[in-house]
Amino acid sequence: MPGIDDAWRATNIGRLLNEAVHRFEESVLEKMARGGHGECTLSHITVTRNLDLDGTRAVELARRASMTKQSIGELVTQLETLGIVMREPDPTDGRAKIVLFTAKGRDWLDHFHAAVEATEQELADALGPTLYKAIKRGLLKYAHGGADLT
Repeated sequence: MPGIDDAWRATNIGRLLNEAVHRFEESVLEKMARGGHGECTLSHITVTRNLDLDGTRAVELARRASMTKQSIGELVTQLETLGIVMREPDPTDGRAKIVLFTAKGRDWLDHFHAAVEATEQELADALGPTLYKAIKRGLLKYAHGGADLT
């Protein structure tokens, strides 16, 4: 449409954050693959980043990830096949299951942590320490509803 400036669509903060997240996650996945841990996709990581170390019910994983129970269930089954997680009966409710990291899953998590840290360092190097710290502080505050968490 003539007379309408379309630049905002490419430069609005939401789109820039989305593109930055995509670049960040691709870098993490690349590092994981190079380290021999390329079995998980971003969808699988949605589960693992919401999984507590002492286990989490699938219904809670679905809530945290804003996904359906069926979708989380499918991803958990795939992660079980990969040996990353397992399901055990919930000791507080025999009808429910808790999803837990396996020993292989905890090893995978250690490598994932290292890949995230390395990618964060690359980002800090690219932006400079002052800007990196300011962005991280601002994102923490915004993500937590304005609370100052620094």
